[in-house]
This record gives sequence, C-alpha cells and structure tokens, in this order.
Amino acid sequence: MSANAEVLAHRDAAQTDDPYRLTKDGIMEPPVGWAHSLKHLGPGLILSASIVGSGELIVTTTLGATVGFALLWMVIFSTFVKVAVQVELARWCISTGQPALTGYNKVGPHIGRLSWINLLWALMALSKVLQMGGVVGGVALAMSILLPIGGAPLSGISLGIWTAITVCGSIALLYSNNYSRIERGAGILVVVFSFITIGIALGLPFTPFAYSMDDIAGGLAFAIPAGAIGAAIAMFGITGVGADELTFYTYWCIEKGYARHVGPNDGSEAWQRRAKGWISVMYKDAFLSWVIYTFGTIAFFIMGAAVLHPQGVVPQGNEMITALSRMYTDTLGEWAGLVFLVGAVVVLGSTLWAAIPSWSRMYVNLLAEMGVLNWHDTADRLRWIRYFTIGLPVVWGLAYMFVRSPVVMVQIGGVATGIFLLAVVVAVWHLRKHETDPRLYGSKAFNALLVVSSIAIILLGIYTGLSAFKLI
Repeated sequence: MSANAEVLAHRDAAQTDDPYRLTKDGIMEPPVGWAHSLKHLGPGLILSASIVGSGELIVTTTLGATVGFALLWMVIFSTFVKVAVQVELARWCISTGQPALTGYNKVGPHIGRLSWINLLWALMALSKVLQMGGVVGGVALAMSILLPIGGAPLSGISLGIWTAITVCGSIALLYSNNYSRIERGAGILVVVFSFITIGIALGLPFTPFAYSMDDIAGGLAFAIPAGAIGAAIAMFGITGVGADELTFYTYWCIEKGYARHVGPNDGSEAWQRRAKGWISVMYKDAFLSWVIYTFGTIAFFIMGAAVLHPQGVVPQGNEMITALSRMYTDTLGEWAGLVFLVGAVVVLGSTLWAAIPSWSRMYVNLLAEMGVLNWHDTADRLRWIRYFTIGLPVVWGLAYMFVRSPVVMVQIGGVATGIFLLAVVVAVWHLRKHETDPRLYGSKAFNALLVVSSIAIILLGIYTGLSAFKLI
C-alpha cells in the first residue's frame, strides 16, 4: 500500500469512529438501571473537575469569608437552578449529534456567519482569559510556597517559573486530547480533594471554629447582606454549572458516545427508544456530577464562613493561597498547611485539566461555524484542537503574570458567565422548539423545573448585567 493510500485509510477509519458522525455502525442499545449505567457515566466527572476548582476554592470561599453564613441559600440555589437547562441542552445534543456552538448558531439574528449568541460567547471567552489566568496563578502560587524556585516564596521570579511550569505541564499532559485519559484524570482529581474538604467541613463543630444549626438556619434565609451583591452575583455565575460548563458538557456527552449510540434519527420507534435510554444515562451522569459539586461547594463556603469570616480574613491578591490555607492550619494545625497546598494544586489543577480540552473544542467549533475548517473532518478538527491546547494555557499564564490578582480575575469571569447564561436559556428553548423531537421531551415535573430554572436565570442574568454596567 502506498503512503498516500495509508494516509487515506487512516483518515477513513478516523471518520468512521468519529463520535460527531451519526451512523448505523455506532448504534448501541442503552443500559437499564444504575448498575449497568455506571461504566457509561463520565462527562459529569469532567464537568465536576471544572466546577470543583476556581469557583469553589476561590469565589465561594471568599464569599463565605466576606459575609459569613448569610448567603448559604445562594450557594445551594446556584448549584441547583441551572441543572435543568444543562440537561435540556444535552438532550438536544444527544438526539442530533451536534455540539452546543453549532446549536447556538441556529438562533438568529446573525452578523455575518455568526449568531448573536456565538458573538456573545466570544465576548465571554475573552473575559474567561482572566478567570483561567487566575486558576493558572493559583497553581503557581501554591507551588511557589511549597517549593520556591529562583527566589523567595511568592517572589516574582518564583511565580514566573512556576507559571511557566504549570503551562508547559498542562500542555504536555493534555496534548493527546484522548477522552478516556481526560475522564480518568478528572475523576481522580475531583474525588481526592472534594472528600477531604467535605470531611473537614463536617468536622468543624468539634474545633474552636464550630458552627451551629442556628448559623445554618440563618444562612438559609433568603436575603443578601448590604455590600455583598457583587460577590453574590459572581458566585451565581461561576458556582454550580456556569454558562461555559453548560456549553462544553455537550461535547463530552458526544465524545462519550451517547449520540453515536443513538444513531441517526430515522423516525422509528427503535430510534426513540434508544434516544430515551441514552438520555436517561445522561440524567444519571448529570445527577452524579450535581451531587459532587454541590457538596463540594457547600463545604468550601462553610469553611470560609466558619474559619475565615470570624477572623476578618478575606483572600486577596497573591496572598489568596496563604489566606485560604488558614482554613486548614487554624483547624488542624500547621502541618495541615502542607496538605492544603497540595490540595490546592489538585483542585485548581482539576479545573485546568477539564478547561483546556473543553475550551479548545469550543473555540474550534466557533471557527468551524465561521467557515475556517470543516468540523466533520476528524483529522483537521483534532489538529485545530491541539493548536488551542497549546495556545490557551500560554495566553492564560501571560494573563496572570500581567494582572496577578487571582480572586478578582476569577470573579470577572463569573460575572460574564452570569450574563451569558441569558443567551444559553434563549438557545435552549429555541432548539427545544425547533429541533428536539417532541417524543423525547422530559416529564411534566422536569418541564416545570425547566421553566422555573429559566425564569430564575433570566432574572438574575438581567440583574447581573444591570449591576455590571452600574445601571442599578
């Protein structure tokens, strides 16, 4: 076989196995029940790896340190309210085999080849450069304290070296963009630090920083303390499933094989049954991820409220990591500071682990909608994804070195995410009406939850936008 023939053969094989192509060869009967579905779960772990990171460790803890227990209700609300929108978007994705930005581009009006939603997504992506730069900076800060190189801990030289190491290490680990590796790594990173943090939060009542049921009850009152609105808005945008996670969850559902196993819609009862079965698997995946990141979020908030708030310690600037470490050293002793630093690297690293391949796919999907490449050319798509796998960490690292304020950087991304949630809701309802097979709609209870979730997101999104532009 000639060299050209071999290349064509490999390309044909890749196209055949492409999860974004729905063919009869990829059809698989869905599992029934939790026991048989477990091995088919995974997209939610990648989602949780992204969520249990910058939002929980930085924004949620900072909010608890700022206002105490007063906004505990907002923590729970922000994680719960967006799940229905996430599931509905994934339902469309599984039934059509199309990723989110392809769907967003179907919602007019358009400017050139892009819809207004994808243009708004591009603006959000720019703000996310700051947020992800804050995550890179958080890893560099923790490593600079753990193992300073080239200078004292937190010195400019040490931070610069560790930022470069974080960027290069992320690129090296994720360059292959292999789904299974990304899923396994995300699962390990999420489980380790989340369960440690939840355990410590549950153990706080037996320390000098004990909290009571009255504190919890007060935090569940629907009120926002004066001066905490900005922090609460950022937290709503970034904790739980944000607009970016809602979007990239669709790519991982497809790459796990859910859509490919359903197959092309031929209108048959068999297709409907398969689609409902694999959507049911997605429900389980989304529920498991919701449990993980909700308890993780609550734990981080309680630790900030119970340990940092009474001492007046609020994480700021490059002192963020040392301030956050006091949640551990003040409750467990100085030895726990080392554990926290390692844990901070793990939890922030989990965000990078999930974010780099996720954002790479979204950027490439946007370019495909602009006509720069053919999304269904598997080799070309992977090549472009690898370009962004290299480029994005470099840009994020440079953003941190320029701004050097991880908390503010992450909060800016959170506000932008809250605004973009409005557009996601519009897209979800448009795609539900015009493209999702009505036979696949959820139950009456789910549809009611979808309406409530959409209204809540719209109201808070409008409030976020007005607040951001100083109109209220």
